[in-house]
Amino acid sequence: MDTDAQFAQLPERDHSPEPVEGEEQGSRSAHVRGSSPLRALREWATGGGPLRRAVLLLACCMVFVLLVSSYLVQPFLIPSGSMENTLRIGDRVLVNKLAYRFGDTPRRGDVIVFDGTDSFVQDPPPENPVTAVIRKAGSSVGLMTPAGTDYVKRVVGIGGDRVTCCDKRGLLQVNGHPVLEDGYLHPGNAPSRVPFDIVVPERKLWVMGDHRDDSRDSRDHLGEPGGGTVPVDRVIGRADWIGWPFGRIRSLPRTGAFDGVPAPGRGAAHGGMPHG
Repeated sequence: MDTDAQFAQLPERDHSPEPVEGEEQGSRSAHVRGSSPLRALREWATGGGPLRRAVLLLACCMVFVLLVSSYLVQPFLIPSGSMENTLRIGDRVLVNKLAYRFGDTPRRGDVIVFDGTDSFVQDPPPENPVTAVIRKAGSSVGLMTPAGTDYVKRVVGIGGDRVTCCDKRGLLQVNGHPVLEDGYLHPGNAPSRVPFDIVVPERKLWVMGDHRDDSRDSRDHLGEPGGGTVPVDRVIGRADWIGWPFGRIRSLPRTGAFDGVPAPGRGAAHGGMPHG
């Protein structure tokens, strides 16, 4: 038997070069090095016992709460009685930060939270940076009082409105229309014991507390820059719910007190009704 011919007919082996050992090891080592931080993080998160997992879960929850309070809904601790009886000291209202985010603007009767810098507060007091961070974190979840420049008030006048007080019946007027505030005004309070007559500039708001005898609001800043009005872009959000205490949990209904107020007209822009 011709063995040489037999061997010649056998399939030929693959003559491709063998992989270089150094290259294979190098790529494997690079892969291991690339995944090692992720692997280490996973091992740290899943190891260490229940205490470490509890701390990690708490941290994740805190990050989630801070994100929600920064962009969606923020608890706001009511520090004073200026909005009684609608809001009481110690109430936590939930501020809807999306209410005016997509083109909508505050309307008459809305209860808003706003930054009073340059309107209600001309020179914010200095604050220790560490204290400021702690206060901001605590106030963002409703555990601490908010910054001294944050206020909660009710919108009474919007841009172009003429707001006067008071007429012969002792009522507040907006664009010449008397406003019946019985639904939210603190019992025994007059709409204002200080007469005023103001035309609200565009993109500004005239705001007042529901407890008029215990509220420092737009009336108290008439002689200051801005004339007591608040820029719309300083509004943090609309207070839509009371979230705490448990017995006070409810939504804040819209008031119908301003339903009959006409749009600002020529009379509102150029003076108008005298004080009654």
